[in-house]
Formats: sequence, structure tokens, C-alpha cells
Amino acid sequence: MKKINHYLTLGTLVMSLFLLTIDANAQLKTPRGSQNASVTQTVGISKIHINYSRPSVNDREIWGKLVPYGMNNLGFGTAKESPWRAGANENTIIKFTSDVTIEGQPLAAGKYGLHMIVHEDNKATVIFSKNHTAWGSFFYEPTEDALRVDVQTNAIPHTEQLTFDFINVDATSATAVLNWEQKQIPFKVEVDVTNIVLADIRHKLQNQPGFNRQTWEQAANFSLNNGGDLDEALGWINGAIAGQFFSQKTFANLQIKSNILVKQSKEDEAVAIMDKALPLATIFQVHQYGRTLIGLGKKDKALEVYKMNAEKNKDTWPVHYGLARAYSALGNYSTALTHLNKALENAPNAASKGRVQANIDKLEKGEDIN
Repeated sequence: MKKINHYLTLGTLVMSLFLLTIDANAQLKTPRGSQNASVTQTVGISKIHINYSRPSVNDREIWGKLVPYGMNNLGFGTAKESPWRAGANENTIIKFTSDVTIEGQPLAAGKYGLHMIVHEDNKATVIFSKNHTAWGSFFYEPTEDALRVDVQTNAIPHTEQLTFDFINVDATSATAVLNWEQKQIPFKVEVDVTNIVLADIRHKLQNQPGFNRQTWEQAANFSLNNGGDLDEALGWINGAIAGQFFSQKTFANLQIKSNILVKQSKEDEAVAIMDKALPLATIFQVHQYGRTLIGLGKKDKALEVYKMNAEKNKDTWPVHYGLARAYSALGNYSTALTHLNKALENAPNAASKGRVQANIDKLEKGEDIN
């Protein structure tokens, strides 16, 4: 009998533990009233990501009522005064993969809890808290602020569900906006794209991508066209041209080097480099280089280059087009017109013929085609 009681007691204990385990893990997945959402924007090679929940207006009075003005005691948690959580449910989280500036003020890369203080005078304070794991603003602590910025709010058409978005996106910035009911709360995010990309390039050149000639060419070209250190760019392109196991002299990398030298006001050196590059060039690469020379004011040199192209590629339409550009630059419109008519005869398709005809029309009006 004692043995039976022992087994009953043991069985009851096991069942109790089983039920406790079920109870501890019994959390069903059901739809939320305020659905979770996220939005991401890339600026340069940096990403801005916002994760939030989307409450609806539902005919409620939002500003000053559901979302009180100023700081408020929410009646729960450790915070005596809390801002608005800029959404619903958990913390609204914003993440930056690179250092940024918000409304002109610096903020380091990382994750932040995003809070807002809405004011009555069409202004708001946007808060970036180092604590991004708390639930809402119930445990808000001002000493954990990484940054606060004051912004002007905007009136917008009715937006039923709270929505974060990015507007006014350009090469170096984007404006993040919270739209809800008839209010928009914006804050501008700017990224130092050039220096971030160059830092990434320097890192990658020391790793696997650095074992590829095209990587060094791309690095030099980016620096050239985006205000980077020209001496550094010159070192990169020299590495692509000669001296490394992957190096190879090509028209493309010699032209990049030439363009760097032009920016360094070393035009004679730049032209000398291109003289070495021309035998490696295609008919169209030579044509484009001639246009570059015309843009630099080196019209006689452009004519020389176009004549060389014509000798190498007799009676093809691009060489006549090039000669027409050179003679037009020198003011010899009649000779330019002769070559354009030959280019029109040999142009391979309607689009090409249309471009040539448009330039014939300009020359006949006494206008330069460059």
C-alpha cells in the first residue's frame, strides 16, 4: 500500500510540474490591435531602420488627449515623467548603421529608443534614448538620452494609422517623418557619405576585395568624383596599373589616372598618360576622350586624336562624328558639316541618325555642336 501511495505521490508531483511548465509557456500568438511595422531607408551605403507599432485614430482625439502634451506620469513603471513612445506597445526603435547628424547634431551609429514630446505650439522634441529594450516610455530615464532635438510639426491630410516614412531623400540625407491623424513630426538625418564610403573602401582593400584590380580602379574613381584625397586616389590607381600581381594597364585605368592628374592641375602629365592609353582604346573610348579634350579647351589636341581614330577606323560613323565635333570646336563649320553628312550616311540606327541630324541642323544655323 505504501508503495502504491509512493507512486501516486510521485505521479502527482510530475503532473504538477508538467502543468506548471505548460502554464509558464502558454502564450498564444494572436493579432495585435496595433500591428507591428518597419521601414528602412538607405543613404549612401548607410541604413536607417525604424521598427514601431501602428495605432489607429478610430475617431479618437489624438493630440493633447490620447497623446498628452508635454511630459506625463503614465501611472506605471519607474518613470515619474514620460514622453510619448512614438507609437504603441513596445519601444519604438531606430537604428543607424553609421554615425549621422540629426537636425545638425551628431549621433553615433547604433540602436535607440525613439520617444517624442509633443507640444501645443506645433513643435515637438524628438528623443533618442540609449535604452532601446524597455517597454514603451514607462521606464524612461532622461539620463539615458543620447540626443534631443526640437522640430516644427506640419499639418497633413488625415492619416488613420500611425506611419513612419522617409521624404526628401537625396545623396546624403533623408527626412524621417511620423504621420498620424493630421500631424507630421519630421527630423532630418544627414550622413557623411563620402568619408563613410572611403573608410569602407580602405578596410576592404586590405581584405579579399583588395586582391582584384577592378576594386582599386573603383576606389580611385569614387575618390576622384566625390572629393576624396587625390594623392590617395592616385596611389590606388597606380596600384591597379602596375606593381601588383593583379595589375594590368588598360585604357580605363589610365584614363582614371589622367582625370586625377587633371584635377591636380597637371594637365600636361594627364595628356601624356592618355597618349600612352590611346592604342588600347576602342573607337568609342577615343571618341569620348576627344570630347573631354574639347571640354578642357584643348581643341587642336582633340582634332589630332579624332584624326588618329579616323585613320585607324576608316569610314565608320563615329570617327566622322568625332571629326565634326573637333572642326566645330575650332569654328570650321563647313568641314564639320561635311563629316556630319558622312556620319549620317553610316549611322547604324534611327536614334543615331536622329542625333546626327539634330547637330546638322545646329551647324546650318551657325551653332557649335559641342
